[in-house]
Amino acid sequence: MLELNERQKLILALVIRGHIETTQPIGSVYLVEHYRLDFSSATVRNEMVALTEMGLLRQPHTSAGRVPSEEGYRYFVRQLMGHTELPSTTKRMIAHQFYQAGHDVDRWMRLAASVLAQHSQAASLVTAPHPEQSRFKHLELISTLGRQVLMVLVLSGGDVRQQMLSLAEPVTQEQLSQAAGRINEKCLDLGAEAIARLSEAWSALEVDVLRLIAEETEHSQNILAGEVYRDGLAQVLAEPEFAEMEAARKALRVFEERPFLEDLLNRTLTTANVGGVQVLIGGEGTWEELRDCSMVLARYGVPGLATGTLGVLGPIRMAYGQSISTVRFIAGLLSDLVVDLHTA
Repeated sequence: MLELNERQKLILALVIRGHIETTQPIGSVYLVEHYRLDFSSATVRNEMVALTEMGLLRQPHTSAGRVPSEEGYRYFVRQLMGHTELPSTTKRMIAHQFYQAGHDVDRWMRLAASVLAQHSQAASLVTAPHPEQSRFKHLELISTLGRQVLMVLVLSGGDVRQQMLSLAEPVTQEQLSQAAGRINEKCLDLGAEAIARLSEAWSALEVDVLRLIAEETEHSQNILAGEVYRDGLAQVLAEPEFAEMEAARKALRVFEERPFLEDLLNRTLTTANVGGVQVLIGGEGTWEELRDCSMVLARYGVPGLATGTLGVLGPIRMAYGQSISTVRFIAGLLSDLVVDLHTA
């Protein structure tokens, strides 16, 4: 970690604050006059040169001021910003909105997405809480055309998954119903690993179906499950950083492509950090699609019971304190909802 003196820390924080507020490069004269610093613009300029050499600031043009680099934002978030909280009046207002929504999960998810977007001035995403350990509940096998069979699988928490199977040989509906009945009897409340270990004498059809059930049950334990609630994307795309179509397209992909979101959330959020906040700046060298973006993410819920995810996406020039405190507070409210739903 870079070692900065107190003056360098102050100047870096003020450059970031000024750039977030104005979207423009920040010069030494602006810092001295706008923030009434008690040292000269020449001193500030020298420190800005040092911060640029450290890789924390960069100079877009020869005659321009400085803007924060990705590393500068990371240093600010992790070393300078400290713990942030929403004002008490804002917390009370948001809590009252959720109180009025009752225990309607769909209303809570939509409200959470709306509040996140509004208070962070970013695009938001929220997923409904789902059981961390998916278990088998019910199976239906329905004959369709030729050797095609529709598998309808119901898992714990009401997660319904459908899949078309292509059989090697035609099978009657009666045979399908018998196979489904036997699987329903043997697999009730079992998880993916227990289903895979079943040692009964199964028919070839049942073996194939059980393999698919185990795969679907394991997949349903993915961090991203069910509907994704979104809000605020239009206001983010109106930011100067997304004026170019390519940058806007990448931002859209982050929000619209489920496989990308699944990979992102699975690699950044785990059960262990429920309640914690993760900040991704510029894709962290891993996700090219996020090169022009930052994300603030969190998991909520009760580990071992049910959890969901929430977060916001915006330009790297994001108001991190406001976004982090908003995500953290909403995650706490949604965790309380999970407790209420499972103890009612």
